[in-house]
Amino acid sequence: MILSDADILRRLEQGDLVVEPLDDPDIQIQPASVDLRLGHEFLEFQHANIPCIHPNSEDEVADYVEETVIEEGGEFILHPGDFVLGTTHERVAIPDDLIAHVEGRSSLGRLAIVVHATAGLCDPGYEGQITLELSNLGTAPVALTPGMRISQLTFTELKTPADRPYGAERGSKYQGQSGPQASKIQGDREFGGDQ
Repeated sequence: MILSDADILRRLEQGDLVVEPLDDPDIQIQPASVDLRLGHEFLEFQHANIPCIHPNSEDEVADYVEETVIEEGGEFILHPGDFVLGTTHERVAIPDDLIAHVEGRSSLGRLAIVVHATAGLCDPGYEGQITLELSNLGTAPVALTPGMRISQLTFTELKTPADRPYGAERGSKYQGQSGPQASKIQGDREFGGDQ
């Protein structure tokens, strides 16, 4: 079952679902979703003279991205073909009986802005800001302003709560993240990690 605005408000009031700060519920809570705003931090992928990125090399990934922080009142220009990691302004906490789906807003989609490449899911138990995988598929640069509504979350209720939710007990790599996070794929079991 997908949660309606009434369901979302009830869960927020109960405190088991967290979206904070939720500064303007009348605007941010939609009929079946919650609009999330763009944060100030971005990780930009640098043009590098390397043959490829090896997912098991943390150093290569770290050398490939550069952090940019946009000052209050500033804007981030997303050029055609660019791919950057951004973050939501809000921090979320998803209870064990819900799954959250990160979706783009249609108004930005009509400007050719995509908010996630593949990672459009927040597992039960996830807590933290959400890293956005921002791309411009269009032919003109688009100005993104921190604080603008950039994405929306929809919530689906699970038939039963997750037995092993996302979190510290599982060693989940992105639990509690603040700001955009680069890939931590080198922590996956197939690359010698424990996940």
